Parts: sequence; structure tokens; C-alpha cells
Amino acid sequence: MKNLNNPLSPHLQVYKPQITSVLSILHRLTGVYLSLSIFFISYWLFSIFLGQDFYYSSLPFLKSSILKFLYIFWFFCFSYHLFNGVRHLLWDFGYGFSHKEITTSGLVVIFLSVISTISLTFILI
Repeated sequence: MKNLNNPLSPHLQVYKPQITSVLSILHRLTGVYLSLSIFFISYWLFSIFLGQDFYYSSLPFLKSSILKFLYIFWFFCFSYHLFNGVRHLLWDFGYGFSHKEITTSGLVVIFLSVISTISLTFILI
């Protein structure tokens, strides 16, 4: 049997990314990021419970500019995952399955996520 070096079908280079596939991957990635962020939230809560001295010694780390960027990124991940989860719940009830509704709801989820991220950033940071 000859090896023709043809790509296996279906190959990723054949497909153009669609909004549904990009949002699905983004939903999974935000879920992973939120799961991993539990360790940092636990560190913050643990520093509170260890007492005032330990908490004040950890404040420079918690208020660093890199962490502020991660807070903003966390706000986006949280709001996107929340709004897209509501979108998935609506799908579970049988709403919004036409191509136009899926695309529109995806764009609405992105818009609401950006607006809520900006709002949370100005309120909390």
C-alpha cells in the first residue's frame, strides 16, 4: 500500500472556524480557567483566615498589576461562562436552534460578557 502523504479526513485545515465552534471551544477554555482559579481564590481566603499579619504580607502579591490583568480576565471568563451557560440552558429547553438564532445568541453572549467585564472592572478594581 502506497503512502500518499494525504491529510486525513476530516482535516482541520479544511474547515473555516465558525462562530459556534469558536464559542464552544471558548466555553470549555473559560471553564478550565475558572476551575484552575479556585486555587488562587483559596490562597486569598486562606490568607484571611491565617490572620492579619499573613494577609497584609500577601497584599503586595494580590495587588500587583499582573494580577489585576488576571482579575479582569477572570471577570470575562466568569461572565462569558455564565451567559453562555444560560444560552445552553435555553437550548436544553428547545429554544434558539435556527442558524440565525444560534449566531445572534452567540454575539449577544459576547456583547454581554464584554459589558459585564467592563462593569465589574470599574466596580471592583
